[in-house]
Amino acid sequence: MPEVKLTEDCMRLISQFESLTGAGSRDCVIDERNGRLIFVVNPGDMGLAIGKKGASIKKASEVMGRKIEVVEYNNNAEQFIKNCFLPAQVTSMTFEGEPGEQTVQVEVRDEDRGIAIGKDGKNIFKAKKLAQRQHNIMDVQILQKPMIEEQTADQTR
Repeated sequence: MPEVKLTEDCMRLISQFESLTGAGSRDCVIDERNGRLIFVVNPGDMGLAIGKKGASIKKASEVMGRKIEVVEYNNNAEQFIKNCFLPAQVTSMTFEGEPGEQTVQVEVRDEDRGIAIGKDGKNIFKAKKLAQRQHNIMDVQILQKPMIEEQTADQTR
């Protein structure tokens, strides 16, 4: 597992997040481009982080002055990457390359493609950043499935 280096700002934010939500956090990414904070919470702490009807995460967001997103940590790289893309459903995943230089190709349901990428690519950015920090994976890509239905429809005309 790679060693995650936390800045002083991140340590302060993690401490504040933990005291506001009661959820343990192991990482924090300050995403200036998208105006948000991304916390990687300990396994089993997702409910605490979000709270009843989203109360904890809303309160933390108001106090910290930024949108907050949370991803549940998992030792298994495949499950962790799936967690990064939630609520989009990952249908398959292929790891290529040597450890430390791996690329992961992810396939999602067609109807979840927009969710997986996110507005201005913010969700794929989150998955790439966290996969690199938590599991030393260099790149995460979303596969484009070939349009088999369209090809066969064209051939029958």
